[in-house]
Amino acid sequence: MSVSCLWLGWPGQEPVKSAIATSFSPTRSGVFDIAQGIPAEPPSSYEVSPPPPRREPLPPQRYLEEQQQIDYRVGALQADYTGSLWVGSWQGLARIDPNTGIVQARVTLPDTVISAMAQDRVGRVWIGTYSGLSRVDPRSNEITAQNFFLPSNRILSLQIDDRGFLWVGTDRGLGMISPDRGLLMTTLQDLPGVSANALALDRDGQLWVGTLDGIVRINTASAFPMVRNTEVPGDVVQALTLGPQGRLWAGTPDGVFVFDPRSGRLLRAVTQLRGRNVTALGFDSTTSLWVGTQDGLLKLNPYNGAIIGQVPGLPSSYVLSLSPDTGNKLWVGTRQGLAWVSLFTGEARSHGAFVGPIE
Repeated sequence: MSVSCLWLGWPGQEPVKSAIATSFSPTRSGVFDIAQGIPAEPPSSYEVSPPPPRREPLPPQRYLEEQQQIDYRVGALQADYTGSLWVGSWQGLARIDPNTGIVQARVTLPDTVISAMAQDRVGRVWIGTYSGLSRVDPRSNEITAQNFFLPSNRILSLQIDDRGFLWVGTDRGLGMISPDRGLLMTTLQDLPGVSANALALDRDGQLWVGTLDGIVRINTASAFPMVRNTEVPGDVVQALTLGPQGRLWAGTPDGVFVFDPRSGRLLRAVTQLRGRNVTALGFDSTTSLWVGTQDGLLKLNPYNGAIIGQVPGLPSSYVLSLSPDTGNKLWVGTRQGLAWVSLFTGEARSHGAFVGPIE
């Protein structure tokens, strides 16, 4: 009988030495048996074989289903004074170089569903989401102000006026904020048409609002409604922009319409776009009008209403936002991601960092 030491160990603990009494006797094969009578087997030899085939952690079908659940919408685009382009998507906020497409920064926001953006006179970028408003300093790419007491936290549109104040369009009216002080200055909760879907500033410095029931002109000094036109084909105004001649262009579910910027009177309709669901409008430096619709992006001659062409190759035919003349390109936000259009060839290419499955 001999006393041997057995070292016992558990994960994360020091080994413990235990004394046990055992007796050994040699066998014919020369291998010792423990006295308890447990036979000792000689070492076995195993054939070397390759490991079993590896299984993918996510089957292709499950991966595709999860990809379909991700929302790649790019609802807002904003060029800044440094030449960068801010991309507001339902995946969050990013800053890119529009010349190369390189992602320069990503900014974490309380809410990733971005619906509107604007740049103030100092160069700060204001971000409207479905849960509030934030201010981002482009020098540090950090949030410097947020959480304002607006008529509603669901932001739909943003516009800087001639005095430098920020107008915030929500689904329950308007608010005006001092960008420097970060304070809410006034609200217009009894907005005719209720929802401020789109904003544009005319040459007199007054604010035009596209609502659920036509257009309204707001005095930016008093926040008082001056003019209202409810006789807008399609009723719901989804996009507004000022043309090269100072006229107000509006996009509705029934097409594109031109209004007098003072009286709000309907001047004409773009016949070739009648019945089209227009979601975005933007003039470029050549005065051509880019029209984003539910079923494609069109280039329009604003003087005669002729369609110059339609852009192929977008991630989705459903256009949500436009940024003309940015990095010598037209940048387009769609329901399935971001793309840019060459101003020379008219062809579109998707940006790989902001695109989902092609529709």
